[in-house]
Amino acid sequence: MRQRNWRVVIVGIVLIVLAVLFYLFMLSTAPKSNDPVALMRTVGTVSGAIGGLAVVMILVGLIGKKT
Repeated sequence: MRQRNWRVVIVGIVLIVLAVLFYLFMLSTAPKSNDPVALMRTVGTVSGAIGGLAVVMILVGLIGKKT
């Protein structure tokens, strides 16, 4: 039997929410930037990396460890 690690799952969910909020916030401030295309490219890369890390954390937390 495997025991799920709910703390890791919750942190993963929180990271996904924060990545989406960060992307939406930067989307609203991009028109004021000198180079909005480069800004959104960087923001998308960072948000994607955080989202990927969060998905891995959720999967690892749901798989759990052997007891």
